[in-house]
Amino acid sequence: MDLKKKGKSLRTAAALVIVAGFCAYPCGPARAQTASTKFSVESPNAGEQGYVLGAGDVVMVTALNIDELQGNDLKPSTIDIRGNIDVPLIGTTRAAGLTVDELQSDLNKRLSAYVLVPKTNVTVVEYRSQPVSVLGSVTTPGIYYLTGSSNTLEQLLSKAGGMRQDAGNSINITRRSEMGQIPLPSDATDPSGKFNTATVPAHALFAAHDPQSNIVIKPQDVISIPKADLVYVVGSVNKPGGFILDEKPNMTVLQAVSMAEGLTRTSAAQKARILRQQPDGSHAEIPVDLNKILAGKSPDVPMFGRDVLFVPNSKMKSAAYRGAEAAISTGTGLAIFR
Repeated sequence: MDLKKKGKSLRTAAALVIVAGFCAYPCGPARAQTASTKFSVESPNAGEQGYVLGAGDVVMVTALNIDELQGNDLKPSTIDIRGNIDVPLIGTTRAAGLTVDELQSDLNKRLSAYVLVPKTNVTVVEYRSQPVSVLGSVTTPGIYYLTGSSNTLEQLLSKAGGMRQDAGNSINITRRSEMGQIPLPSDATDPSGKFNTATVPAHALFAAHDPQSNIVIKPQDVISIPKADLVYVVGSVNKPGGFILDEKPNMTVLQAVSMAEGLTRTSAAQKARILRQQPDGSHAEIPVDLNKILAGKSPDVPMFGRDVLFVPNSKMKSAAYRGAEAAISTGTGLAIFR
């Protein structure tokens, strides 16, 4: 008899536990109302989630447990000029001006009318709304687009293939003033008040001497790399070519000869000449006696951008000299060295 009572008591306790479990989880409308406030967002790329979408961007919207937003037949959507995309079940949806996270949250709220716990995922397939121009002495100048995570100055220059061998040491940045100041000491507003400009020394940037110079680039920024000023050394030297002045306003004849790895044995050093372009396009010839300069009997001579030091061979004819002058005037056929 005691065993029967004990068994009955256990069955009653078990029933109460089951009923309590059901009551702890709301049923009917109350359950749907509670679940509708619980949204889940999948975030595969933390950098992408903060990207602000705009017209031209191409996005893919997918969702778990929604057939219309799954499958191989699902195609990405381009944000139109009004800033909208079309999403199955909910129709036209505002996307421009929202981050990826914000768009996902908005879609989750709107899809909650059809699915208990929506789990949408928005992926940027193509970045097309935030252009940046990279111009000048880079390998591939052109227009590039900011992405969710590759927006620093170094990264934009890398997208353009890096700086060319003839690039100068200055990286110029121009920004619309409405986008804010450029966070660099050289930041200045132009006379029109519409643009801010700043300059970054390339050596400091790439050598990581000043990490703060690797600024975040903003939409519509223009990055321009001017060509370096060069001096040329041609003729009877061991390494003829163009040599970059970098930040220096000039270099001396001896420095130029040193960069050209010295004179050849057959050079007519006393007959060297500097060819200097004049404002009218003609060339002035400045005699330079390298023997006297090397012996300390004459002062070293400064060379400026586009100057050409020609060192003749003792057996070289004047026709070869004129040919070198013509080659330099076009800036072709010579190696460039840093």
